Amino acid sequence: MSAELSDAEIIVRAQAGDDAAFELLIERYGRQLHGLAYYLCGDAHDADDIVQETFLGAYQTLKGFESRASAKTWLSRILIRQAARHHRSKRVRKAAHPLHLSDASKALLEGSSAESGKSAEIRMDVMDVLMTLRPEYREVVVLRELDGLSYQEIEAVLGIPAGTVESRLFRARQEMKEKLKEYLG
Repeated sequence: MSAELSDAEIIVRAQAGDDAAFELLIERYGRQLHGLAYYLCGDAHDADDIVQETFLGAYQTLKGFESRASAKTWLSRILIRQAARHHRSKRVRKAAHPLHLSDASKALLEGSSAESGKSAEIRMDVMDVLMTLRPEYREVVVLRELDGLSYQEIEAVLGIPAGTVESRLFRARQEMKEKLKEYLG
């Protein structure tokens, strides 16, 4: 039955007090939101907390949701706010630390073929670099490159103009490229 219902129908039912309908939203978007949270905070346990807070916030504000945005955009916007809140509450400001890329990552960046078993190692190195970015840069990279959102969708999720999305994404990519290049030599 859940596949038959659109997001709008599920939300209307949830707004009418149908808790099972809200659970459908959780089933439909929980995994995707967890991935987004993980890439924003870099820790699976923190991502669990952020997703839980996201759905709690969504449930509490459900009556006011007017369907001007898609359910995915609405939930992503809540998650971004929760991740920022989580980041501020931890008050962890790690000093910049040198990155040590794996041989597999270096080979990939140099254009050599990396062994297929090294893909997890490469992902971890890229994740390390991603976590060094300022939060506003990390958000746009994660939403665009990992979550696959369009510029317009990112604009809606973050509530910033399209030009700001583009400039942040450009700067984030440049910073990542520079940080990755620095450790090749």
